[in-house]
Amino acid sequence: MKQKVALVLSGGGARGMAHIGVIDVLKEQGFKISSVAGTSMGALIGGVYALGKMEAYKDWVCTLDKMKVFGLVDFNFSGQGLIKGDKLFNKMRELVADANIEDLPIPYTAVAADIINKKEVVFTKGSVWDAIRASIAIPTVLTPVKTETGILVDGGIINNLPIDHVKRTRGDILVAVDVNSYVPVDEPPVLNVEPEPKRSPYQERIKEFYNYLHKTSPSNHEEKFGYLDVINKTLSFMTHHSTQLSLEKYSPDILINISHDCCGTYDFYKAGEMIETGKHAAIKSLEAYKNSMA
Repeated sequence: MKQKVALVLSGGGARGMAHIGVIDVLKEQGFKISSVAGTSMGALIGGVYALGKMEAYKDWVCTLDKMKVFGLVDFNFSGQGLIKGDKLFNKMRELVADANIEDLPIPYTAVAADIINKKEVVFTKGSVWDAIRASIAIPTVLTPVKTETGILVDGGIINNLPIDHVKRTRGDILVAVDVNSYVPVDEPPVLNVEPEPKRSPYQERIKEFYNYLHKTSPSNHEEKFGYLDVINKTLSFMTHHSTQLSLEKYSPDILINISHDCCGTYDFYKAGEMIETGKHAAIKSLEAYKNSMA
């Protein structure tokens, strides 16, 4: 009989693509994911897995380059977020059909935060994609989700590693994946990265815009942050703090750490690299767990 796993996936932007690699390794090593809970990118990857469409989603994200990522950005000028998110979600809905959470083959939970009513919102029923959309609404970056009584944003600001909301069953083990961990970068021995092809003038403009969003200056040995850098570092500190509180209160059987420094928050064109990084971290953590149980 396969060992059952209650899987908890943290938020962390593009680093969340590492969750795909972790899931791949769990399946390859004979574990059975019996439930999944996630926040932000953890909610997205967990939801796609629960919907049974991980392979189609993985194939798609691994085709993304900077130009394709930029093509999915629909800028918003309402002041509630830089990006609407409609183009991205419409594309993902084409790849992965929606379903109600209560109809999924395994228990699934997503977490968001209601900034009007000042409370955590836990999705355990209703549309999977509606739950994901609320959970990934990074404040000031992606427009929030309005409800009848509140406004929902990224759950990472309140509970980035929702161990307390994953469904537990008799005989399972708790596996938590933190892709926002303050640990040294531990890359796989070899990453098959193809050389970047020569860019057109339009692609060069895309690169310039992307670099502008991630701009830092080494002038006088003092790092200066751009708009998104300040937001990223602030949210990273908040999410790291909430994760540490969860880990202090709930001790997982296996904790898989992915370094915060291995990938930028919006580097979704690095999906292939992050999947391999997730596999590498999962293999090492599972090996350590098995050795401890021997």
